[in-house]
Amino acid sequence: MAGETANSNEILIPSLTRVWLAAIGVNAPGDATAPMPEGWRAVGFTTEDSLKFNSEPNFEQVRSAQSSYPTRTFQTQDAGTLEVDLQQWSGENFRAVYGGGSITEITPKEGTQKHYRFVPPRIGGRTEIAACIEVIDGGKHYRYMLPRTMQMEGVSKELAKTKEAILPLRLALQGSDDVDAWYLITDDPAFQPAAVVSPPASG
Repeated sequence: MAGETANSNEILIPSLTRVWLAAIGVNAPGDATAPMPEGWRAVGFTTEDSLKFNSEPNFEQVRSAQSSYPTRTFQTQDAGTLEVDLQQWSGENFRAVYGGGSITEITPKEGTQKHYRFVPPRIGGRTEIAACIEVIDGGKHYRYMLPRTMQMEGVSKELAKTKEAILPLRLALQGSDDVDAWYLITDDPAFQPAAVVSPPASG
């Protein structure tokens, strides 16, 4: 845009990030700093460099004998993914990583400590969840809202003695006609829409 200048204040350093999950249909936050509404759950600690949000559009090209370049390009599909490695092992994080499943209490043969049994979902039993990626850089706040996602990848866990074992959360965006696949809300002043300049009145 004409008139734009180099501005170091518009460089983002994600000094703090959080990932929140909720059931489909739970109220989304109304702005970038309001407390998360009831029903949202933070996944807790995540590794420093694993959080990624990817947009993956697909295109087709038309080629013609009269040009060495495509003469028309059109988008055929859209896709997006959320990737993050969870450090906290909990029943709800296991359910998120495996796309659902059930947790039941079982009675141990000896002792009084409770035991639990996790069973991953069967084919056709995966559940969709809503997600929010929260990014904070000083006084700037960003929330990527993902109203519908589903876990659609296999789960590979490395159980090494010398480092923490992580839970890889991989969510794919789902879409529909009446819901935005994803959107961003922020209080960053750099996002303020440019003023519309009216053409001068004709004399």
